[in-house]
Amino acid sequence: MKKIISTSEAPAAIGPYSQANFANGILYISGQIPLNPQTGKLEEGIEKETHQVMKNLEAILTEAGLTFKNVVKATIFLKNMDDFAVMNDIYASYLDPESYPARETVQVSCLPKNVDIEISMIAHQF
Repeated sequence: MKKIISTSEAPAAIGPYSQANFANGILYISGQIPLNPQTGKLEEGIEKETHQVMKNLEAILTEAGLTFKNVVKATIFLKNMDDFAVMNDIYASYLDPESYPARETVQVSCLPKNVDIEISMIAHQF
């Protein structure tokens, strides 16, 4: 059975989708952009943007009773691959080195609200 996960600690969906769906012990988190749910404003600059995206993902994981240790797969979309090293260091700072998820990072021409980064995740309830 599917359970929709929603929290005010992450940005509300801006389209016909859920923040996340929990099905059979697997949490599928929609792509998160650097929208600050407290201010309703977008963070700017790859450092602030990456931190905000990771905080949004963490809030959704927490609402589902999970942590970054439960994440098995991440997909990262960058508008500019030159931001990879900065993003990668910040991304890694939120994760446990003993349980890094599988991941791909791709450069795209445009993202929602013209942000520089979007990350989606899949987590598993162990």
